[in-house]
Amino acid sequence: MTTPPPTRIPHTPWGRAVAIAVAAAVIVAVVLLAFVWPTMTSSVKDVPIAIAGDSAQVATVQKTLEQKTDGVFAVTEVSSRADAVDRIRTRDVYGAIVLGQKPEVLTASANGAAVSQILGQLAGQLQTQANAQAAATVQQAVASGAAPAGTVAPTITVTVTDVVPLASTDARGLGLTAASFPLVLGGLVGGILISFLVAGSWRRLVAVTAYGIVGGLGIAGIMQAGFGVLQGDYGMNALAVGLAMFATASFIVGMNALIGRAGIAVGGVLTMLVGNPLSSAAQPIQFMLSPWGEIGQWFMPGASATLVRDLSYFPDADTLFPWLVLIGWSLVGVIAMVAGHFRDQEVVAAAVPEHEESRVLQPA
Repeated sequence: MTTPPPTRIPHTPWGRAVAIAVAAAVIVAVVLLAFVWPTMTSSVKDVPIAIAGDSAQVATVQKTLEQKTDGVFAVTEVSSRADAVDRIRTRDVYGAIVLGQKPEVLTASANGAAVSQILGQLAGQLQTQANAQAAATVQQAVASGAAPAGTVAPTITVTVTDVVPLASTDARGLGLTAASFPLVLGGLVGGILISFLVAGSWRRLVAVTAYGIVGGLGIAGIMQAGFGVLQGDYGMNALAVGLAMFATASFIVGMNALIGRAGIAVGGVLTMLVGNPLSSAAQPIQFMLSPWGEIGQWFMPGASATLVRDLSYFPDADTLFPWLVLIGWSLVGVIAMVAGHFRDQEVVAAAVPEHEESRVLQPA
């Protein structure tokens, strides 16, 4: 008995081998560009802050900020310190300057380390400027004889008050920032696994729903009870996390049902390569090259990152928009799943031969 010779696998043509290598390199370059470009093109600008105090003092400080900070701040005048605090808690502004006998800079470290650092530096600059002005005023008074020689100017201290501080369990906010990526990745993984392992449109819809519920409860529990990253109401946090995972997973499953395996790639690109880099999870929206920061909030990663932060630290903020964004993407995914279901039924019906259909309809 002779053993048949082993089958030889044909070599890949040279042109195809080179094309695959070039395509792989291009894909890596695109991924790198998607993640690096938003960071490299960002700049410190348009940080929204409020200012309260005497009109003359406010005008002087505003003019100084315009001249020396080159667009770093977008200043809004408010009536009082209480008004400034309210605007910080609703995230209309990220901080405030309160002028008067005891000048103060209000911050909210829950907005992120970058903004807190900028406002801390601003407090130091204001203190230096205030002490210089006080010294100049005393010198003029001594020169004019209005004050005795040797009069010392009072030392002015600008107090920094953190109105919305981070929790002690996440004092630098690293956990809250880092948590945004697993949410995106979790939605992707769930959508891909359900697309491959679950057959039947309605079963996929049930699986995605269960995935969002269980994932929301579990991940929110780990992030809140386990690590203290999330704050506030656990139920609302779980709902937000679950909806974010459901939105991403349902969109991927829906695209797969509608256009096939290419739909998984479409969902991955929109979520990971477009939405995630533009999410502003690690920096303020204003820092990104306009209008990409605002555009990023229309995608699932940006909406979920903003919503989770607001629910944890800014319960007075208006969260309607991120809720609507996540609900909108969820509806797109569900509609795509349903459309794919009816499309498949039409394809199956068209594929049944006429004599087969008549035979099926005949009584036994």
